[in-house]
Parts: sequence; C-alpha cells; structure tokens
Amino acid sequence: MAMYIRVKRSKTTYFIQCEPTETSLDIKQKLHDLIDQPVSDQRLILVSTGEVLEDSKSLADQKVQNKKLRMMPLWH
Repeated sequence: MAMYIRVKRSKTTYFIQCEPTETSLDIKQKLHDLIDQPVSDQRLILVSTGEVLEDSKSLADQKVQNKKLRMMPLWH
C-alpha cells in the first residue's frame, strides 16, 4: 500500500510517494533525484522522535507512516 511522506529541508517540503517496504536508502535516492544532493550527504530524521533512520531498514521497520521526516545535509 503506497504512502506519502513529507521531507522538510530548510524552507522547502518535498512529498514523496513510497512503499512501507522501501528502505531509508531508497528514500535518499529519491531525494537525490529531486535535489541533486549525494546520498552520502543526507541524513533522515524522524521528527516525532528525533531518531536518525538507518539506511538498511525499511520504513515500516522504523515505524515511519505518513509522518514527517527531516533531511539534514552533511557537509564534508
């Protein structure tokens, strides 16, 4: 069943359609396609808990269900 998540980055909010079985890494790749920021420079944080999502775990495993995520850029 498809779901939508909101990813807020600075002053812009992105709405991404995804499946609960997709991983955080899959979402980072979708964001890369939208904003051209390397996946390695992204960090997804669940706003409700402040938890940093793990790339290898699915959204369902991390209890992400139509909740806000915040994308934090990492600078080298």
